[in-house]
Amino acid sequence: MAAAATGAGLLGAAGRPVALITGGSSGIGRAMALSLARKGFDLALVSRGAERLEAARTEISAAVPQARIAVRTADVGDADQAREAVAGITAELGVPRWAVMNAGVARPGRFLEQPLDDHLMQMRTNYLGALHVAHALAPAMADAGGGRMIFVSSGAAFFGIYGYGAYAPSKFAMRGLAEVLRVELADRDISVTLAYPPDTDTPQLVAENETKPAATKAITAGGGLWPAERVAEKIILAAEKGRFTVAPGLQMQLLARGHSLLSPALRLWQARVARSHRD
Repeated sequence: MAAAATGAGLLGAAGRPVALITGGSSGIGRAMALSLARKGFDLALVSRGAERLEAARTEISAAVPQARIAVRTADVGDADQAREAVAGITAELGVPRWAVMNAGVARPGRFLEQPLDDHLMQMRTNYLGALHVAHALAPAMADAGGGRMIFVSSGAAFFGIYGYGAYAPSKFAMRGLAEVLRVELADRDISVTLAYPPDTDTPQLVAENETKPAATKAITAGGGLWPAERVAEKIILAAEKGRFTVAPGLQMQLLARGHSLLSPALRLWQARVARSHRD
C-alpha cells in the first residue's frame, strides 16, 4: 500500500490527496474531516443537510485555510444521487485517495412495535449508502493507483442486541461488504478498514437515545462516552497503518476479538436484562 499512497494518480487537481467523507457534516465524519485536512488532504463532504455542510466547510476552512473543500448535498441511500456526488467530486477535486463511508442513522425499537419503514430506512442509509459510494468510486480509485476505504460500522454488527432489530442488520451487512472488499480489492492497492466506534458524543447518539428501549440502554451501557475527535483519531491511525479493524475502547476490543465465543453468554445476559425491564 505504501507505493499507492504516494502515487501521482492519487493526488488531486491541486497536488493534494483528496478524502471523501459521507456523513461529513457532523459527528465522527466532521471530526475525521478536520483531522485529515490538517494532515494535508483536500476534502469532499457529502451529507443530506445543506446547512450543516456549509457550517462544516466554514469551520474547517477557518482552521485549515489551504484545504480545498467541496460539498455535495446528497442522499447516498439513493444510487443515482451517490453516483452523481462521486462524479462531481472527482471532476472538481480529482479521484479521492480516501473514502470514508460514515453516513448512518440509528432508530432503536422493539421489533413487534417498530414499523417496517424504520427497517428499510436504516438499511437504505447505513448499508446501501456505503455500497453505493464504494461501488461508484472503486473503479476510479483502482485505475488511479489505489487508496483506502473506511467503513464506519458499530458494535451492533458483532451480535444481536435487544432493540436493534432494524439497525444491527444494516451494520452486519456493512461488515460483510467490508470483509469481501478487503480480499477483492487488495490486489488493486485499495486497503479496507472497518471501524467499530464506541458510544460517541454526536447528534446521532442524542437522536438514537430518544427511541432506545430501557433494556437496550442497560445492555449498551458500560463503554463510556467518547468524544468524536478521539474516535476519529483512532480510525485514521488504524487506516494509515493498513489495519482492517479498529475498535476503540476495551469493550469494543473485547467484542472484536471474542464476539463469537462471547455470544452465548451475551444472549443469556441480555435475556435477564430484558426481563428486568419488561413493561
